[in-house]
Amino acid sequence: MNRLSRSTSPYLLQHAHNPVDWFPWGEEALTKAKAEDKPIFLSIGYAACHWCHVMAHESFEDAATAAYMNEHFINIKVDREERPDLDAIYMQATTALTGSGGWPMSVFLTPDLQPFYAGTYFPPVARYNMPSFRDVLNGLANAWQNERAEVAKVGGQVTAHLQSALQSRASNFSLAPQHLEAITAAIIEHYDWGYGGWGAAPKFPQPMTIEFLLRRAGREGNTSTGMKAALHALQSMARGGMYDVVGGGFSRYSTDNFWRVPHFEKMLYDNAQLARAYLHAWQVTGEPFYSYIVEETLNFVMRELTHPEGGFYSSLDADSEGVEGKYYVWTVDEIESTLGAESRFFVAAYGVSAQGNWEGRTVLQRALDDATLASRFGLDPETVPAKLAECHRSLLAVRERRIRPGTDDKVLTAWNGLMLAAFAEAARVVTKSHAVTTKQAPAESTRLIRVEEHRPRNDIYYKVATRSADFLLRALRPDGKLRRAWRDGQVTREVFLEDYAALILGLLELYQTDFDNHWFSAAVQLADEMLQRFSDPAGGFFDTPADGETLLVRPKDIQDNATPSGNALACEALLKLAALTDNGEYRDRAEQSLWLVSDYALKYPTAFARWLSALDFAHGPVKQVAVVGAGEAAEVLVQAVRSAYRPNVVAAASPHPPADDAPALLRNRPLVDGLPSAYVCESFVCRQPVTDVNDLLKQL
Repeated sequence: MNRLSRSTSPYLLQHAHNPVDWFPWGEEALTKAKAEDKPIFLSIGYAACHWCHVMAHESFEDAATAAYMNEHFINIKVDREERPDLDAIYMQATTALTGSGGWPMSVFLTPDLQPFYAGTYFPPVARYNMPSFRDVLNGLANAWQNERAEVAKVGGQVTAHLQSALQSRASNFSLAPQHLEAITAAIIEHYDWGYGGWGAAPKFPQPMTIEFLLRRAGREGNTSTGMKAALHALQSMARGGMYDVVGGGFSRYSTDNFWRVPHFEKMLYDNAQLARAYLHAWQVTGEPFYSYIVEETLNFVMRELTHPEGGFYSSLDADSEGVEGKYYVWTVDEIESTLGAESRFFVAAYGVSAQGNWEGRTVLQRALDDATLASRFGLDPETVPAKLAECHRSLLAVRERRIRPGTDDKVLTAWNGLMLAAFAEAARVVTKSHAVTTKQAPAESTRLIRVEEHRPRNDIYYKVATRSADFLLRALRPDGKLRRAWRDGQVTREVFLEDYAALILGLLELYQTDFDNHWFSAAVQLADEMLQRFSDPAGGFFDTPADGETLLVRPKDIQDNATPSGNALACEALLKLAALTDNGEYRDRAEQSLWLVSDYALKYPTAFARWLSALDFAHGPVKQVAVVGAGEAAEVLVQAVRSAYRPNVVAAASPHPPADDAPALLRNRPLVDGLPSAYVCESFVCRQPVTDVNDLLKQL
């Protein structure tokens, strides 16, 4: 066993038995590199990474390779999910050196942490125009001994590039509403109307781009081209192999252009973002198809990615028994033995064949729509979804007896904030859960769940959301300071901008679900801490806190990736808080942040899609709705606000008079004729208050 055995990271623990003398990132390793004058081999990956497993098996488990690494290098393993700061810095270096990036990330550093060579996966023998890992090691060890000046030159050049690239500068103009219109048109222009989505294989889901199009459709009408593209993308993914029809939830991406064969790992952040995108599509269209995907996705998260105390796990591996996708694929024989007489119906629905569609087995994906299935089998089309759902439950019972993929069971604050927002919004929007497949009912919250005046509509999702929020505010703040990661009762030292921002947004969604001031107050406290610890005087925010570890550079990554940019999330959080609090500093800091991305968002809109949604919110108009009063009449007013997809509405509600810790939006709002009343405001300038729900809807 090596030093990684003392880690709490599942990824690092996967390498604890390697013969490589691995170090975790820290003072011990960095000091040893300087003392012994050895270069650092920095290997960055994550627990669900398929090619990380492959390289580990081929190279890091090989005794001869490990011995060479131990002799010539100081070897450091980093979990990119726990240390997104290191991942951002050295991914930028890898891209600068090679033109591309990915994981596992393999970076060679001087003892002063300057990168001089990088790549991703290296095979054990030279192939596919890639050198072997041993050849790379030999060449770099020789260069360190005999070409030190050249190594130092390259390291200095890359470091200078990083200092320039990672320190973003404000644009010299701000995006106006007409720019957003042009950006929307550009996004649509590059849409794949044949198969759905954007780009070529590997094809990623891009929920942030879809969300932006759904927002814009609210201005342009539900028949707009942008709305059609968003819905087409959502339908294409859900009917393809990336969606797990048996157990719910989405895989990371599609390996082809057609959404047929996924990369099978399931990430919490993907499912959080996609659940909300489908939820909003359901709000817009009213089509049960989208609601079904939401519920099945959230049910999957409750069943397979939820800690008993309330946190959400990070991911499920792509591999089981050392084979990618084995847990998820089927043969005709397996389907027939499970479903019996219903197998013909199911095989037709999903186009299952004896030869399969991937390595002799079948990745399930819809081949026939409900109407065609009904016609072929003499059924009422309305009975088809229930019939398929019953088949899914039977197959799930069989699948759960297979050897499961590994679970990365660490709890990450940022990703949990994204999922908290999904459950909180679903709690007030989804009328009921059609088939909750939890192995056991969710435990009660550690807080007393009171009977609210404005009761959420889905108690199951609400309990999950409150337990999650309670857990994050308690376990991830053990000494009052927010942390990045938790596992088995232990927390990491680090925290990052995205952790603060995502948690604030999740808490604000939960506040707008039950209007409990506890969540609002926690969001305000976190926002003030975020401003103090992460602000950049030049605008926006650094990814790391002012009191954090000193690194090669202090990163400030503004581009959205698989998860939204921490700066984009912070901007959105401050805008929403400003609408609830009338705090001018929140609004000013958000607007300063928006200047960072104007040039980039105009040129590369799909890489800045979460920013575009924040920009759309900033341009407004933003409707601020304050409901005061109690009882059924107040509830009717609240439900009217929730009756449609209104992304540029923030809401607050309270009995009259509001408590001292309630949002400022609720203050000085008297009842009208003693009745529950609603105030619709813009920039805290309010229209005439109303007590009738139809009058409220006219103002919205």
